[in-house]
Amino acid sequence: MKTFQIPEFYRSRIITPIKELRRKNDKLKRDLSPTVLDFGSVKFLIARHFGFCYGVENAIEIAYRAIDENPDKRIFLLSEMIHNPDVNRDLLERGVRFLMETTGRQIIPWEELKSDDIVVVPAFGTTIEIQNRLQLLGIDAYKYDTTCPFVEKVWNRAAQIGQKNYTIVVHGKPLHEETRATFSHSKEDAPTVIVKNQKQAERLARYITGEANKEEFFEEFSGQYSVGFDPEQDLQRIGVVNQTTMLASDTQGIADYLKQVMIKHFDLAPHEVESRFANTRDTLCYATNDNQDATYALLKEQADFVLIAGGYNSSNTSHIVELCETKFPTYFIESDNKILDRNLIKHYDLHRKKEKVTENFIPDKDSVTVMLTCGASCPDAIIEGVLTRMLSFFPDARSLDEVMGEVL
Repeated sequence: MKTFQIPEFYRSRIITPIKELRRKNDKLKRDLSPTVLDFGSVKFLIARHFGFCYGVENAIEIAYRAIDENPDKRIFLLSEMIHNPDVNRDLLERGVRFLMETTGRQIIPWEELKSDDIVVVPAFGTTIEIQNRLQLLGIDAYKYDTTCPFVEKVWNRAAQIGQKNYTIVVHGKPLHEETRATFSHSKEDAPTVIVKNQKQAERLARYITGEANKEEFFEEFSGQYSVGFDPEQDLQRIGVVNQTTMLASDTQGIADYLKQVMIKHFDLAPHEVESRFANTRDTLCYATNDNQDATYALLKEQADFVLIAGGYNSSNTSHIVELCETKFPTYFIESDNKILDRNLIKHYDLHRKKEKVTENFIPDKDSVTVMLTCGASCPDAIIEGVLTRMLSFFPDARSLDEVMGEVL
């Protein structure tokens, strides 16, 4: 796999060598067991896969190259390049400005842009409408395009099945940048509708079977279907693609469910299924799959609690949090700065969509075990900061050099 040139301050003297050693010793990724760092009074179980993926490193390399190559030009990001506050903060400190919020709300009017401005497209990709707008302004949207190759793979797959007269069902979060971009590209080739979750997939099934009328559809799926969408005509043949960072099990569950709905409603024999339901290959990116598989393996172990680092608006990170919450006390933090002291941690509540403070999160016992992981947009340096911050609360712990010497 290609090696990217990213700033050294995103690397870690602890985490990066561990990840490299695991890659070297397990090239086929068959060993999903966590890495164990045993300091005596505290033990860390670090997930096999986590942190910067191919798409994120590609995006960071391109963004910093844009800065280096254009010292005298204004540089803009369409929105957050990746969902990590530290990365985006560093880019802002270097003079880069955001044109939009992640929701799509405009911050800087298009009219303020000039033809010699540099605009960096984020890793999530962007809509065809925005690409065309930039082109009209004389700005090359492809010169510094950091769109993840695995996102583009979804676009290509949607185009392929759309050209075969299937309607595209996108499993994703309607307001997420990637889903908005995928929707924009998909509707160029086929009628397209977004479903947020299994519940919405079940609602969509009512329009496939004719149990609900089209007027209900337009209200229920407002803002989630392409112009001219006709549920009576456009749900006769469908194929499912997804936002790459969704839970693999959720996407597979939705695809399997809708497939069975089509089989039952149209009374399809096995050889007839593809006449109504496209045989789409899984469009989750490799990093999302790896991170989720590593999380499942991590959860087979025993621990006192889990620390998960990353941006609070990171979709792939939030799904890892959801998995861990089912078994252990789980604290979702942006960085070590959220660990206020040995007794207090400020962390994000996914369900209430806000931070809260928890007291006495470290149990009072002779030896504490902590699970540690993060999403695909979190730098190794952040995980190192969390680990060393936790170590500081255990004065009797073995030295870092001693433990790392055993592991490496």
